[in-house]
Amino acid sequence: MDRRDFIKTTAAASGLLFVKPSTAFGYQANSAVRLGLLGCGNRGTAVATSFAKNTTARLVALADIFPDKLAAGKQHFDELNASLNKPVIDPRLTFHGYRALEELAASKDIDAIQISTPPFFHVQHLEAAVAGGKHAYCEKPVGVDIPQTRKALDIAQRAQGKVSVDVGFQIRSAPPFVEIVRRIHSGELGKLASITAYYNAPASVDHAKPGMSPDETRLRNWLWDRTLSGDILLEQNIHVIDICNWVLGTHPVKAFATGGRNVLTHAGNIWDNYQVDFTYPDNVHVSFSSTQFGDFGFDVSERVYGADGLAEMPYSGPLRILGKNAWTWVDPEGTQQQSAEPARFAANGAFTDNLIYADRDKDRGFIESITSGQFHNQIAAGVESARACMLGRKAGYTGRETTWDELEKDQEAWDLGMDLKQFS
Repeated sequence: MDRRDFIKTTAAASGLLFVKPSTAFGYQANSAVRLGLLGCGNRGTAVATSFAKNTTARLVALADIFPDKLAAGKQHFDELNASLNKPVIDPRLTFHGYRALEELAASKDIDAIQISTPPFFHVQHLEAAVAGGKHAYCEKPVGVDIPQTRKALDIAQRAQGKVSVDVGFQIRSAPPFVEIVRRIHSGELGKLASITAYYNAPASVDHAKPGMSPDETRLRNWLWDRTLSGDILLEQNIHVIDICNWVLGTHPVKAFATGGRNVLTHAGNIWDNYQVDFTYPDNVHVSFSSTQFGDFGFDVSERVYGADGLAEMPYSGPLRILGKNAWTWVDPEGTQQQSAEPARFAANGAFTDNLIYADRDKDRGFIESITSGQFHNQIAAGVESARACMLGRKAGYTGRETTWDELEKDQEAWDLGMDLKQFS
């Protein structure tokens, strides 16, 4: 019997007034979930800033493997907290080095952990957070190889009903996308035939400095590293594949892919382009392409074709349905920013246009799940989208069609090839 069942049963037996979960779990009194940030990079800082500004959560702790990142994070959040009339971060709750997560997870002064580390570490860090009794907001992807995703599913079982776990697919919380997917699911496109989708973005920047060791250079430039990032299809393009899974309500059954490293010349080993044909149930095909090089624009979109219409779902620009049930998104809050110019790349994932409320609403949903006691467990859904990307990646690497059933049997565990104890 879990705690909520115990409270309900005890209240019924004694005739006492049932206590709301928010009161039972102790958050209503101080109206704040105490949040610790693991990973003070661009995206981690942006999301934690959104939590601080848009929810009742208080950012109380920071952790990073690098002291300079930790110091920059503390300066930023001390200034932010002061602007919000909240206390600065206690230096005792700042942790650095390879064991920073363990200290964060063991702290009794923290309720939830935001995991914004390189993808290779996501499952390891999620396991430690859950073992420490902490709620977790984990950035995507949930694992870089199939063995990691198996471990993630085991963690999901252990977390169920005990803590809340969200995975960072914030687009599923963006109001325009929520509404258009609702309309697709209600049949406004008729029978679905196919999806074309793309994710084109500039290359990530170089964070290395003279004198850095090869291992530190790898960690600083983890977006360039196939093992640390999972490659661009899994690390970045996963948002689009997740939307396709969401629209179709399932995962692909097989994939064929091409691509390679045709333009990039830096020391990393990620690909800079993919072209993937996913086959979903009922022979629905998703044609996906991506590029990540240069600095000449940023463009992401999905086009869903059905017997009665076409749904256009870009990050920037008109989000609409054309055809029998024509409809165009209009922001009811009246503040959505649209621009005639193409959207520019945001390294920290902060966008305007159709994603302007994505982080805000995603963050509010996570904190609400904690304060209400209605815990989320999004690990399995995160694994499904991660495996869909791994399916396309494996098809590309092997140069042959790969099935979902074949992928699930994969035993290859990626090796970091680095001793993190050197970062103490």
